[in-house]
This record gives sequence, C-alpha cells and structure tokens, in this order.
Amino acid sequence: MSHAGAPVGGLLVLVDPVARRLDGESVRIAKDVLSAGAAAKICLPDSQEEFARALARRGQRRLVIVGDDRALVRAVGLLHRERGLAEGPLSLVPVGPAGSLGLAGALGVPLSAVAAARAVLEGSVRMCDLLVDDSDGVVLQSLRIPPLRAAAARPPAGPSVWSAYRSLVRTLVRPVAGPGVDAARLRLRVEADGVVLADVDRPVEEVSVTTGEDGGLAEVVVRTGGGGAGSEVSARAKTVSVSGTDFRYRADAAMTGPVRRRTWTLHPSAWALTVPR
Repeated sequence: MSHAGAPVGGLLVLVDPVARRLDGESVRIAKDVLSAGAAAKICLPDSQEEFARALARRGQRRLVIVGDDRALVRAVGLLHRERGLAEGPLSLVPVGPAGSLGLAGALGVPLSAVAAARAVLEGSVRMCDLLVDDSDGVVLQSLRIPPLRAAAARPPAGPSVWSAYRSLVRTLVRPVAGPGVDAARLRLRVEADGVVLADVDRPVEEVSVTTGEDGGLAEVVVRTGGGGAGSEVSARAKTVSVSGTDFRYRADAAMTGPVRRRTWTLHPSAWALTVPR
C-alpha cells in the first residue's frame, strides 16, 4: 500500500440518495470532516442517473462515495465501463444499515463515519482485484451461486423503489426445477481456466468465486451432491465459466439473474481504495 497524499483538484463527495434518506446525521458528519480537511465539492444526486452523471463530471477531483456496499459497487462499475479506474484511488465513507456494509468492512474501510472520513484524508492506497463478467458487470470481492431454494427465498435487498420492483418480479417468476431434479440443486457445468470442476451429470449445490489474497487468480469452490454423497472441489483460476440450467448469483451485495451462461475474468490490481494506514 502507498500513502494517498493530498488530493489533486480536491474531493468530489458523492452522497448516495439512499444514505441521505436513511442516516442524514452520518452524512452530515462525513461532509463536515471531509470539508474541514480538503477542498470538497459535495454532490447530492436524487437518482442513480444523477449519480452517474455527477461521477462522469468529476474532473481531476478524487472521488469519495458516501453510501453502502451497493453505492460502492455502482461507482466501481461505472468507472470500469468508462475506463476510469486507473485515474486514481476511490474512497468510501460507509453509511447504511449494518447488513448493507459487509463488503466495506471486508475491504478494510472503517464503519464509523468519522474514522472513514479521516482515512479518506490521511489513509493509504490499497490495490484491489476485480472480477468482470461477459456482460461488463463487476464483482469487487465475491460471487456466490446458491441452491435454487435459497435463491428463491432470499430476503429483499435494500430500501429502494427498484428493490421493491425486483421483489415483485421475483414473486411472479420463480425458478422451476425440472422433473427428477432436486429443487435445492442445479445442473451446471463449471470451468476454471478451461478445467471442468463440475458438469451437468451431477447436481451442484453451491458455487463461490472470490478475489485472491495474493492477486492474479480467483479462488473457486464448487460443492456438488447426488449419489448419496456430496463433495467439494476447489481451484485457483483467472477465468471462471458457468453454464447449464437457469441460475441466479449474488455478486457482492446484489442478486442477479436468472442466466444460463456467465464467464468472469479476474483483473489483478484493477482499482485502488483508500484505507487507514
């Protein structure tokens, strides 16, 4: 890690609208600490579209996201698609319910607004790997393909209109297991750098992929069942492909799908995050 140093051009503090609605006091504290320590432009978008436009107009300012895990993933995804991740480190001040900040904590960001804001001003830069799928979606730390039953029964994800809409769609469209297939399992082909870890002739209970600690390769774990005994196989790979029956997957903080095929590729040290020294 390296010292973040003084931000060139100041800070663009982009406050996620959900964070502003849920915890205005933490947002105020973050703005006060950041404004006291650096030239900071505060942006308060009212929608995801305004969030994206403000990010695109950041100029030379260092980007600071005030919000939860979803806001961080959204920002990294937008920067990836405009090829802006190499321009400088990204900072996060986590604001939201405890259940929506697991990724932030795992990445080493303090969950206190004061401590996180101070880390923005005084912290070090940590290089992070990134998983990118074949639809240009991003995964910052981990993805998981759960059993069908678990995917169907998952709790609703965050307080927003889009969350309510997705919940209604999930209620109307349920995954249906084919005849003779355990409803809690999937028939999937899982390949890691071209090596087959599981195939459709044996039901898969769960697949997980995480960015590696030493960079360069992702950690892949496949749990299979059937035939009266289950097993687990693991591998380290740069590219992971999954295909077969319709499946959903949780990428960091969000559930996605159903899809029948998806490939993820690991990009080592693709983005930088400011964390405490």
